[in-house]
Amino acid sequence: MNTLGLEAKASKVWFSADCLWLALSDGRQLAVPLAFFPRLLKASPEQRAKLVISGGGTGLHWEELDEDISVMGLLVGTPDTTKRE
Repeated sequence: MNTLGLEAKASKVWFSADCLWLALSDGRQLAVPLAFFPRLLKASPEQRAKLVISGGGTGLHWEELDEDISVMGLLVGTPDTTKRE
C-alpha cells in the first residue's frame, strides 16, 4: 500500500515567482513548478490567490481559472493533463 500521501492534506498555499508551494498538515512543504500547470502559470497573482482548499485539504480549486488540483497528484508529480488545442 502506498502511504506517500495517505494523510497528505494542504493547510496553506502560496506562490513564489515560478512555484506553487504547499504546507501540508503533517509538517511537510512541497514546491511544484508553475510550468506544470499552464493556467496557473498564465494567471495573475490576484487570480492565483483566489483559491479554495477543498475536500478537507485534499484538493485545490480556482473557480475563476477553472483549475482543480489534487494534493496526491502533486505529491506523485502529475502535471496538468488537460488537452489543449
